[in-house]
Amino acid sequence: MRCVVQRVTHASVTVDEQLISEIGAGYLVLVGVEDGDTESDMIYCADKIAGLRVFEDENDKMNLSVKDVGGEVLLVSQFTLLGDARHGRRPSFIAAARPEVAQPMCEAMKTRLESAGLAVKTGKFQAHMHVELLNDGPVTILLDSRKGF
Repeated sequence: MRCVVQRVTHASVTVDEQLISEIGAGYLVLVGVEDGDTESDMIYCADKIAGLRVFEDENDKMNLSVKDVGGEVLLVSQFTLLGDARHGRRPSFIAAARPEVAQPMCEAMKTRLESAGLAVKTGKFQAHMHVELLNDGPVTILLDSRKGF
């Protein structure tokens, strides 16, 4: 599982010109479920997201989590995170999990983050979404449950 975690001042998702989700300060998390991912991959990423300390404390050090600052999380499924562009010019998405596997994994991640005490909103699975955000910092963290980076 791959995740791109962006610290934001706000983020939103629009589908068919209708706002479906929005958050204030917190994380926009793009989630790519890889073929072969298991519950342990999801748990690894969800727990990392919940525990990341990338918000500044009173000494301007990144020492606080999203929960510490009362932030929200916007989870957006994005299979293109598994795109392989090493060969040719058109990425291959063969490593991405099928929708019938990826969707329940994303839902389980939402549940796991909520059980950690976080307010979580989502995009719309398999929809063409417009995702708007204001990255704060900018702070962007890459996570890979297989520790590829």
